[in-house]
Amino acid sequence: MATTRSLSTAPAPARHRLRAVPDDAFDVADFLPPGATWLPAPEHTLPALPGRPPMVGYLVLVPADQQPPFPPVAAVPEPPADEAEPLVRIDPVQRTAQVDGRELDLTYLEFELLAHLVAHPHRVHTRDQLVTTVWGYGHVGDGRTVDVHIARLRRKLGAEHRGAIQTVRRVGYKYSPPTGR
Repeated sequence: MATTRSLSTAPAPARHRLRAVPDDAFDVADFLPPGATWLPAPEHTLPALPGRPPMVGYLVLVPADQQPPFPPVAAVPEPPADEAEPLVRIDPVQRTAQVDGRELDLTYLEFELLAHLVAHPHRVHTRDQLVTTVWGYGHVGDGRTVDVHIARLRRKLGAEHRGAIQTVRRVGYKYSPPTGR
């Protein structure tokens, strides 16, 4: 007796279309500062996202005696007079954070995490995005690490301000400063 086998065909994953650009379309050197060189980044330095094609990256090497190609970032811009005082003040030069004029005692990663959230208010960040951005590509860990650091940050912000870091269920976290301060 012959048995029949039913084969289920799953839909093929969506393919990303890449557009080829002729080599002579533009010269990369036109976009680099004088004396700089560029080369492909090693594969192990690039993030691998599950279900996505591998990423391609390049390193730009600039001579040390040259000015950086981008203007330096100002330490802490003063808010305009008509704008409300921010809940959390981040000073990236001195690596300090203050809430209501009180300086917070933060570890290196707590500072990096809080500074990243404050720099992108109202934006929802997944745990994986935070691990990649704050801890770096080489970090081996899980989203629970982020949960623990968020809990510590909330505790250090105090009962009055802990709600500024909100949990977005099944997604991640966002910083939502109160309006009308």
